[in-house]
Amino acid sequence: MHLVSLPNKILQCGHQQLDLSTPHVMGILNVTPDSFSDGGRHNGKEQAVEHALKMMADGATVIDIGGESTRPGASPVSIEEEIRRVVPVVEALSKYDAVLSIDTSEPQVIRAAVAAGAHIWNDVRALTRPQALKTAAELDIPIIIMHMRGEPTTMNNLDQYQNVTLDVIYELTQRVDEALQAGVKAEHIMIDPGFGFAKNAQQNLKLLQEFYQLNAMGYPILSALSRKRFIGEALGGADAQHRAVGSVAAHLMSIQQGACMVRVHDVKAMSDAIKIWNAMCSA
Repeated sequence: MHLVSLPNKILQCGHQQLDLSTPHVMGILNVTPDSFSDGGRHNGKEQAVEHALKMMADGATVIDIGGESTRPGASPVSIEEEIRRVVPVVEALSKYDAVLSIDTSEPQVIRAAVAAGAHIWNDVRALTRPQALKTAAELDIPIIIMHMRGEPTTMNNLDQYQNVTLDVIYELTQRVDEALQAGVKAEHIMIDPGFGFAKNAQQNLKLLQEFYQLNAMGYPILSALSRKRFIGEALGGADAQHRAVGSVAAHLMSIQQGACMVRVHDVKAMSDAIKIWNAMCSA
């Protein structure tokens, strides 16, 4: 395992700052009826806000709000419906001291969310939708650019790689370069290798084993593998609700290799694990 120091960087999120030299927990808040692990559980403003506040109390410094499932085979929702799901939750949570990330690929959705108080654009489609690059440059906010091929409906058929880690780095670099050329600031870019997106179980494990190589790109890295199918397969077939320990272990492996933020369902368990990690590092 390659041990990598986290970047000495500050991510400016509105009036708040995230010191990326220590690992951060991004809590997942799916306001959808069909997400793979928790679909429907927080599908309503009151339930969503309650869950977000609990995640913040448990140690999440970022809340990632998503109004459209990107699980394999997920059906798309309209822009209007996505805004209807997301914006009221952003408005409610903007009253609290939380950094709010929006898991969307739609420029209209992120514009509405930022107007309501959101801080970060987390785009699994890496700014490929029409007007996305232009919108990212104009909004002037942190952007998480994730690696994926195709769409959730087609990505499982696009997992052919010569070398999964090097291919992911190459393809991510192309997307980052396009963002820079469009006017997105380098200090606003984070990258995400896209565990589970157009990658089979062995490819995901290889990507985790070689996660440290992503540091060569020079950008802060998000690791997002919480409760993914490959975790369940590695655990012998565990369903999504029984993948917490495996997810925490895998996220710690990515932190050891340079991830400065982890996107998780199980915030308390992950926060406790990071406390042990920090204590070890400062011993």
